[in-house]
Amino acid sequence: MPEQLPSIDESIPEHKELFYNGSWHQAKSNELKETINPGNGQVIDKISQAGSADVDAAVQAAQKAFVSWRKTPPAQRASCLREAANLMRKHAKELALLDALNTGNPVAEMLSDANVAAASLDYFAGLIPMLKGETIPISDQTFHYTLREPLGVVARIVAFNHPVMFAGAKMGAPLAAGNTVIIKPPDQAPLSCLRLAEILSEVFPPGVLSILPGGVECGKALSTHPLVKKVTLIGSVPTGKAIQRAAADSLKPTLLELGGKNALIAFPDADVNKLVEGVARGMNFTWAGQSCGSTSRVFLHESLHDTVLEKVVEYVKKTYKPGNPTEMSTTMGPVISKEAHKRVLSFIDSANQEGARLVTGGKPPAENEDIKGGFFIEPTIFADVKPEMRIAREEIFGPVMSVFKWTDEEDLIRTVNDTPYGLTASIYTKDVATAHETAKKVEAGFIWINQVGRHFLNVPFGGVKESGLGREECLDELLSFTQTKSVSLSLAK
Repeated sequence: MPEQLPSIDESIPEHKELFYNGSWHQAKSNELKETINPGNGQVIDKISQAGSADVDAAVQAAQKAFVSWRKTPPAQRASCLREAANLMRKHAKELALLDALNTGNPVAEMLSDANVAAASLDYFAGLIPMLKGETIPISDQTFHYTLREPLGVVARIVAFNHPVMFAGAKMGAPLAAGNTVIIKPPDQAPLSCLRLAEILSEVFPPGVLSILPGGVECGKALSTHPLVKKVTLIGSVPTGKAIQRAAADSLKPTLLELGGKNALIAFPDADVNKLVEGVARGMNFTWAGQSCGSTSRVFLHESLHDTVLEKVVEYVKKTYKPGNPTEMSTTMGPVISKEAHKRVLSFIDSANQEGARLVTGGKPPAENEDIKGGFFIEPTIFADVKPEMRIAREEIFGPVMSVFKWTDEEDLIRTVNDTPYGLTASIYTKDVATAHETAKKVEAGFIWINQVGRHFLNVPFGGVKESGLGREECLDELLSFTQTKSVSLSLAK
């Protein structure tokens, strides 16, 4: 029996304002911004936009709440996180429907997002006992120990491709450590985060959790506010660099998960059936390739190149059909906006002009009532791609895959690493030694072997080079929201 979803009217948040200090507030400027359904290009509603004055009010409230939240017993903080996790599970369907409506990602795939966030909240609730200091033996005349203390107000800026999953999951570590958190939802898709604020409004004391929809001004104000002690981002490299620059004046630490131009490497002995599925799934065509971790550069050894490419095209055509994102049968959504649609098509045009071979896709699909007015692009695969081509070098953040044929392993590794990005990579081989040696050589923060795309709580996730700073989904993330204080006591008589 098909999954029963709530209605859109039942799911839309009642509040379209800013949530801070435990209540809802109109933006001081009264600025509103339309939020769009990328599945049909229509306006859903108008959302309040936080400016600098609103950010200051929210930060002041969060700082006031921090004074008491940091002293809240660890078991009580854990209880709050677990209650939040349970509420996210309870409301998972409506949150998924909102994200499908507002991002264009198919609702059937979004159903797991709230549950993933809930699992993260439970995980960090369980890790709270790890927030402990050490005793350090030096001599009989002194006693040395360390304390782990929270930072203060933390700003977390999340991306549009999985808004509620990122918002829910990314509040876990800083709240567990005793910080207060301000979440800036993606300005393209704020609805699920506003509904999340409604759902969690009674869970935490006023000021502990804030949700501030807004644009560039909001993000810049959070990055530069002197009482914000850390700012984090899931987003693009240019935005990450802008935040890093803005945070530099106050020496604010950052945690950045940025873009990727990720490689999937197939050796001659790869299991062809697993490889075909991995190549297709690793591109994340379901949400139109809009994932930092998408393996958008596929390197197939010449011995299996033609066979695998043919099977991948067949798999993609059979599996990914653009459709209404809020329908359970839909298997592929649109890109997020008209601007993104134009940008992705420009990449396709450049690939054609530079001599790449279009294997499938390459244009908007034939319009029907399900996708009329939406920002859809067919799943697109180019072969005979050269390393110097634009589609081989720049992050497209759309449903465009580049396929390379390789013969020499040394040249392969050089080409794979010849990019400023370094988020993920995937390696397909039956040889354990080849897998481990290649994993060492590839410059990326997370390597999958004979699989793609999966995240595992307690396994650090993050990038190298321009793909980011820091690690998440693990103990390191929790500790990164603390600072160490050393205490030295003289025992001399």
